Amino acid sequence: MAITASGLGSGLDIDGLVAQLVAAERTPADNRLLKNEARLQAELSAFGSLKGALSTLQSSLSGLLSTNTFQARNAKVSNSDIFTATAGAEATVGSYDIEVTQLAKTHSLASGVYNAITDVVGEGEITFRFGTTDYDAGSDTYNGFVVNSAKTSASITIDSGNNTLEGIRDAVNNAGIDVTAAIVNDGTGYRLLFSSSDTGAENSLEISVVESGTAGLGQLAFNATETNLTQTVAAQDAQLTINGLAITSASNTVSGAIQDVNLTLQSVTTGTPVGLTIERDRAGVQDTITEFIDAYNSFVETINSLSSFNTDTLEAGILLGDFTLNSVTGKVRAALTGAVGGSAALQRLADIGITTETDGTLSLDNAILDGVFDKNFDDLVGLFASGATVTDSAISFVSSTEKTVPGDYAINVTQLATQGAYQGAGVLPDFSSASVTIDSNNDTLSLKVDGVTSGVITLTAGSYTSGAALAAEVQARINADSALADAGVSVTVAYDSVNNRLEVNSASYGSGSTVEITQVDTNTAATLGLAVGAGIDGLNVAGTIGGVTAIGSGQTLTGALGSATEGLAISVTGGATGLRGSISFNDGVAGKLDELLDAFLGADSVLDLRTESLSDQIDDLADQREKLELRMESFESRTRAKFTALDVLLSQLLQTSDFLAQQLNTLPGAISQGNGNS
Repeated sequence: MAITASGLGSGLDIDGLVAQLVAAERTPADNRLLKNEARLQAELSAFGSLKGALSTLQSSLSGLLSTNTFQARNAKVSNSDIFTATAGAEATVGSYDIEVTQLAKTHSLASGVYNAITDVVGEGEITFRFGTTDYDAGSDTYNGFVVNSAKTSASITIDSGNNTLEGIRDAVNNAGIDVTAAIVNDGTGYRLLFSSSDTGAENSLEISVVESGTAGLGQLAFNATETNLTQTVAAQDAQLTINGLAITSASNTVSGAIQDVNLTLQSVTTGTPVGLTIERDRAGVQDTITEFIDAYNSFVETINSLSSFNTDTLEAGILLGDFTLNSVTGKVRAALTGAVGGSAALQRLADIGITTETDGTLSLDNAILDGVFDKNFDDLVGLFASGATVTDSAISFVSSTEKTVPGDYAINVTQLATQGAYQGAGVLPDFSSASVTIDSNNDTLSLKVDGVTSGVITLTAGSYTSGAALAAEVQARINADSALADAGVSVTVAYDSVNNRLEVNSASYGSGSTVEITQVDTNTAATLGLAVGAGIDGLNVAGTIGGVTAIGSGQTLTGALGSATEGLAISVTGGATGLRGSISFNDGVAGKLDELLDAFLGADSVLDLRTESLSDQIDDLADQREKLELRMESFESRTRAKFTALDVLLSQLLQTSDFLAQQLNTLPGAISQGNGNS
């Protein structure tokens, strides 16, 4: 392997000279690339800060966009030992005096005494039904029982594997029904205790027994025929008065007595009534508004830092004069200062005391806001959140989209939504002197509701002395079907006393609402009037919004595509056909700003395109560096070749010089420099 060294012939520092020339050639290009990269990275970071500030601002809008923020209520109770209370958005502001006179209780029945929990009771089938019991414990008189159609009966088989006291207890508890079984030792022996899981008079227990095998299970019966159990606690409703008005409730959680207020009863009142006050959540609203102002001011600080110019240091913000930044800032400010439109009482932020300072930040005048709280609290939601007011109480605003134009629009309903319905044949008696018996020849049927097919439905055998009781039984059994329940499908069943027939109605509305009976028992058609066949399909609501034909689906009417009301959805739950007043839609400040921020922060937005462009330019700098490296390698190679050639030439010249010097020294008359002789 040959060993070479630059400048060995001439003595020149070729490596040093080449390195200096390459550095001189590279430095301007390197500085330009570094300067461009620093600028692009700074701009990319700046747009990242801008997006972060916009995202924080959008997050602060969530409370202002929710109507619940402005409709929230606080419930204050003067004595929480008697009851506690919560209030929803629909609760009416006001004060109430409440007195609790009776708490709701669950029905409890106890068996006779057994010596041990392993004692055999008997075998057969126990059936539990839920309803209202008319029973006098003092005289042991059972006057009657009215079934609760909302609850499903349950039967449990007791055989040699579970026929003991503890076996029956476990079988009932494992059945997953609304009954709890327990074994209690009262000092004289062991008793089996059955308790309804739910409080209230209509949730009392009726227990029927069909014995088979080992006798004795009948001792657990409690019904009109046999009262072999002891009633230890009678099922009862809660009783209370609200401003002197008597109220009953099956549960100790009282809902609906006062609109959108839930009372949880704890104990009976002694002495003076307990005060309940429902108030608007003013503090919560003010906190939400303050959070928004703080987020906006933080956004302004970010904008100012990115676009400022320091006259002392002559330093400019990285995005000073940037078109994208100026466009975003201008549109955000325009969204905040514009009017919401429609007939909203509060049109601008200034109406509630929010104004813009000279530095672009927002400030809040609490005195003005307090005045709005006192006089226009319910109008605040219209200022911030996109929403609407409807003049007809049977029509409500559902939703809107970014394409819905603020304004007032007339509503005309040409067709109300209906439910799918099946009407039975008029074969039922008028029940004044007759009854209907359900037995093995007419106790099963199957049907299809809203396109969902049920399993085989079995009605409870027995004699039904009223059309209401029969309808309640059919409804309860249909709604207990697992296939229908899993699909969220249900029906209501009513007895038509005029035509002596049953009517089965789907709970839903619209063209998808249907009822069809697909299978019946041998005598079902003859005795109940229910035969295989389809009912009448439901209809969608139809009409116009703002004079333009709208899209109907169930009870919802939605503005047509391309119209000013596009995406404006209303629910028509009743009333008559014809002109139904109007809806006033406004696009709230927070609603408009949220839509704008969605556009700025979404995919393919102007900010996304700008940051992608910057990233591409940074990637391009890397390509330029690679090209610079290749160019410098070529430049170094050419320069080194030139210096190498120069080195060879100089070496040759030096050799020639040395040769000539030697020759001159040998000529006659030459003076030797070595010894001075001639």
